[in-house]
Amino acid sequence: MRVSISSGSRFEAEIGYARAVCLNGWIFVSGCTGFDYATMSIASDVVTQCAQTLRNIETALAGAGAGFADIVRVHYLLPDPADFEPCWPLLREAFGRHPPAATMISAGLADPRMKIEIEVTAYRAVEG
Repeated sequence: MRVSISSGSRFEAEIGYARAVCLNGWIFVSGCTGFDYATMSIASDVVTQCAQTLRNIETALAGAGAGFADIVRVHYLLPDPADFEPCWPLLREAFGRHPPAATMISAGLADPRMKIEIEVTAYRAVEG
């Protein structure tokens, strides 16, 4: 059974995507950025954006009954590769106990204010 999860972000409705999709135990979380969806604001520094991005991922995973320990794959996207290392302490805190396979890609993002985007794939065994 396929279930879509929304964060309530206007981007989801305007662009036509779900924050996460659950299917047969797999949870595919769309790329999350540092936008605070409650206020539709974004901080100017990468570390604060990274912290908010992780909160956005946590919220999406919780909607699927999952958490960071269930993540098996992570993609980090940053326009400036030099911004990656300042985020390492936050990433280690979030992912370090159950390290997923990971890739960091340097690429432009949809909004020039965005300094980091993180996409994850998680798995929770389906009962039954």
